[in-house]
Parts: sequence; structure tokens; C-alpha cells
Amino acid sequence: MSASVRESTGVMAPIRERLRGRRASFGGLYAGNARAVIERGFRVIRNQNWGVIATGFFEPVFYLLAMGMGMGALVGSVPGPDGRPISYAMYIAPALLATSAMNGAIYDSVNNVFFKLRYSKLYEGMLQTSLGPLDVALGEIFMALFRGLLYAIGFLGVITVMGLVTSWWALAMIPVALLIALGFASLGMAVTSFMKSFQQLDLVPLVLLPMFLLSATLFPITVYPVAIQWVIMALPLWHGVELMRQLSVGYFDGMTVVHVGYFLVMSLIGITAASLRLRMLFLR
Repeated sequence: MSASVRESTGVMAPIRERLRGRRASFGGLYAGNARAVIERGFRVIRNQNWGVIATGFFEPVFYLLAMGMGMGALVGSVPGPDGRPISYAMYIAPALLATSAMNGAIYDSVNNVFFKLRYSKLYEGMLQTSLGPLDVALGEIFMALFRGLLYAIGFLGVITVMGLVTSWWALAMIPVALLIALGFASLGMAVTSFMKSFQQLDLVPLVLLPMFLLSATLFPITVYPVAIQWVIMALPLWHGVELMRQLSVGYFDGMTVVHVGYFLVMSLIGITAASLRLRMLFLR
């Protein structure tokens, strides 16, 4: 059913009228009930999606076995974050954890949100209740974080058993994985709000795969020319990879603050953009 037909049948009219009646400020978007969206998300997972979530855990494990343990025997040692040599498996394991958090958050916030936004019209139903656009955005982003949390805990357990972390600071990789997931989930949801067809979803792996390969995930950034290094350092995954790598050996420097700040700003921009886009879509 087209937007014009829905308008004519009055399906969207109550939603638009209620949203127009709210304050134009950011606080007018939030009804303080994001937990209702979260509760619905857990019910769906419990009834339908556990298999889909579980499959995403194995991808970084297979990469680690193939690249770290397999090809790593040929590579030998590489410089770690503190300059001391570490095994190739220890080098890529934190990077794969950051990538896993990114993938889990992106695919949950893009594919699921796109279907609910464009086809099932789930958000239209939610906004006919007391929920606001920010409640919906926070609830969906939380579910993406939950998926990232599961991947982070599982993969950190694997690399700990394999002896690929050497510091208690590695425990901080779990909250940092959530921070990475928050940045990508919020930005992914905002970008998804602009998509109008399933074909446009193909652009997501077109962006994610080069970023995965180029963000110093599998080899040091120093192999690139200086100009390319600056481009890579602008990518969010590079900051996540470097932060995870520092935590794995307990080494920190001034860039640690930059890495954390990058994702805090990215998350703030993403959440704000996603909320405003939802409001705009249902007012148009």
C-alpha cells in the first residue's frame, strides 16, 4: 500500500497528529518506554531467531583458525601495540573480535530494521502507542548491542582458552565491543532509514568488506603508503581494532582516548540521526 493510500485511509493520520503535537526538541521524541521495544525483541529471539544469532558467532572463529593458526605459521611474529613481537594469531584475534562486534550490530540494525520499516510496518504500529521515535531507536539499538555482547563473550572465551590474550585488561574488551557495536548499530539504523529497496542492502557488504580488509585487521597499517594510512585511520573499524589490540596486551597511549572518543561521538551522531529520521519518515 502506497504512502498516499495509507494517508487517504487515515492509517497514518493519528500518528502524524500525535507526533506533531509533541515538542520539537529532542526530549519530545522520547516517552521513556524503550524497554517495551526491548521486551518484544527478546520474545522474537526466544521464539524464532536463536539459530540466526548463533551462526554469526562462528565466522570470526573460522577466520582465526584459518588465518591465525594456519597462515600464522608462515608469517611468524609481528610487532604488537607496544612494539614487542607477538604471534600472528595474537595480532589478528583482537581485530576479529572488533569485526565481530561490528558485523553483529550492523546486520541486526540494517536488515531487521529495513524489513520492519519498509515491509512489516512494525514501527507504524509502535508509534500508534505512547512510544516515541527515540524509544523505538533505543530499543532496536539495544537489541543490536545484545547480539554484539553474545559474540564478544563467546569469542573472548575462545581466544582466552587459546592463550591469545596476555593481560587482565582483556576483560575490558567486552564493554569495548559493546561500544563498537553501539557506534555501528546507531549509524547503521540511521543509514537504513534512507534505504527504499532490498537491492540497496547489497551496498552494506560492499562497504563492510573493504573496511574489514583495510583496517589493519590482518596486517599492519604500515604496509600502506602514508596517504592511504590517513584514509584508513578515518575508518571506524580501525579505531576499534587498535583499541582491542591495546587491551589484549594491556598497553595504552594517547591514541587510546582518541579511539574511545571516536565511538562516543559516532554513537551520539547515530542515535540522534536515527531518531530524527524516524520522526521525519512518519511526518512526511
